[in-house]
Amino acid sequence: MKPIKIIVTGASGRMGQTIIKKILINKSLKLIGATEGSKNKFLGSDISALIKSKKTGIIITDKIEPLFAKADAVIDFTIPLATLNYAEMAAKYKIVHVIGTTGFSPSDEKKIGLAAKKATIIKSGNMSMGINILQQVINKTASLFNDSFNIEILETHHKNKIDAPSGTALMLGDSIANGRNQKLDKLKVISKVGNRKKTKKGKITFNSFRKGNVVGDHKIIFSSKDEVIELSHEALDRGIFATGAIQAALWGINKKAGLFSMIDVLGK
Repeated sequence: MKPIKIIVTGASGRMGQTIIKKILINKSLKLIGATEGSKNKFLGSDISALIKSKKTGIIITDKIEPLFAKADAVIDFTIPLATLNYAEMAAKYKIVHVIGTTGFSPSDEKKIGLAAKKATIIKSGNMSMGINILQQVINKTASLFNDSFNIEILETHHKNKIDAPSGTALMLGDSIANGRNQKLDKLKVISKVGNRKKTKKGKITFNSFRKGNVVGDHKIIFSSKDEVIELSHEALDRGIFATGAIQAALWGINKKAGLFSMIDVLGK
């Protein structure tokens, strides 16, 4: 079997660099391109400048269409505006698009859904196996509690993370809401970054913190006046997200067009 031809967008970012390193040592994959924005300082450089290796011959570019035209898959941890462009291009060339980008608006989600009519899109707020297992656990847990329990999601990420709550926190919140047969939009209460807001009965309170180089900590707290139940996940290395994204890309090859999640990839 020939190696899968793959592109990495946002190559100079933390996730981009981690994904590139893992692809280069995976014999099932062949990195054929790495992209960045037109003003990025690494534009025109060999990816070796990012990963501190010998020259590879793969030059960081902002010319995406020639790459998409010959790729089998693209892994994308960038920003919503860029991801929408990549989704449109993935649909045009009917390739696999793995989306780890977060912070989408409802209209953005609709555009991704439209692209998924022609592309195989695997989208998740978090690509790690642990978080996706936790997602299923809290869905079941939420269905067992009555309205006397308050629900809080605490999330902490590195100081440069822009969106808050994190995509992972919202994904977990959505699982809780689904477990209670409700919509997250009607349940969520969002605090300002760095401030911990008190929980409200019947609501899901999101509290976000940004500090240092924290990869990602998430804690879900179910509490009543008599007891507290906590479920948590701590990411120790962002390599877990890269591994999950690569697993998703491999899974997506030869799948029909559609919008999928990591739950689909894990076969749960």
